[in-house]
Amino acid sequence: MLRIAFYGKGGIGKSTVAAHISASFAQMGKYVLHIGCDPKADSARCLSPRRIPTVLETLSSGEEPLTREQIVFPSAFGVSCVEAGGPQAGAGCAGLGITAMADELARLHILDEPWDVVVYDVLGDVVCGGFAVPMRKHFVDRVYLVTSADYMSLYAANNIMRGITRYSTPSAPLLGGLIQNRRHSVWDETLVNDFAARTGTQVIGILPEDPQLRRADYLHTTVHQLEPSGATASRFFTLADRILEDTSSFPAPLDYDALEEFCHRAAEQEVNAHA
Repeated sequence: MLRIAFYGKGGIGKSTVAAHISASFAQMGKYVLHIGCDPKADSARCLSPRRIPTVLETLSSGEEPLTREQIVFPSAFGVSCVEAGGPQAGAGCAGLGITAMADELARLHILDEPWDVVVYDVLGDVVCGGFAVPMRKHFVDRVYLVTSADYMSLYAANNIMRGITRYSTPSAPLLGGLIQNRRHSVWDETLVNDFAARTGTQVIGILPEDPQLRRADYLHTTVHQLEPSGATASRFFTLADRILEDTSSFPAPLDYDALEEFCHRAAEQEVNAHA
């Protein structure tokens, strides 16, 4: 069983990437469980033709004990989906849904089923302990950080590396690498590769800004369904293959001053590159 998690700054396209990787694995013949750990409960939006009831919502309805059928839902290409959910805005800790979901998955022995791949999609710019559950409880073997060349995206990736460092062990490093999303230029690619080198990791995939991917998001589907043999779907298959072959490493997150210095130097280099 390969157990992976995607983390990244909110709005970076992490859920879209995670869902398309799950779809790619399923089309490669893998038995896939896709778990959304965001309070917005939108991780499976591209995979499911309807909104999936969240674990937290179902628990709140008073129907206990829950059954497998109440929290695991079939979706596109045979991917099985779970959405943790969370409290309404301003009404509680965002990690509450993850914790409740983890308890239910354990009680129903869902993670003991013969999955080939388990994918966790986890919000990364919230640093409460709930969002560390997949790492802290050793549910995952590797963590991939979805980022762009923007400062706040790199800041979030660097911050998440601190958590990865905390929960890695000498025999089980957790960082799989970076996935660059929304690449606009060669300069973007150079910057993210430089950041990866400075933090002891690698860029395992590059996804350019893509109207086809945006169209799939609008239409509640995947690019695999819109254009199965298109270039965008092919990029996700290539990335899925890379993840299957990948290994883990220990991150070396930058301290605050080093990150600021890196970004100031990047700004100067960008000006010079376009001069």
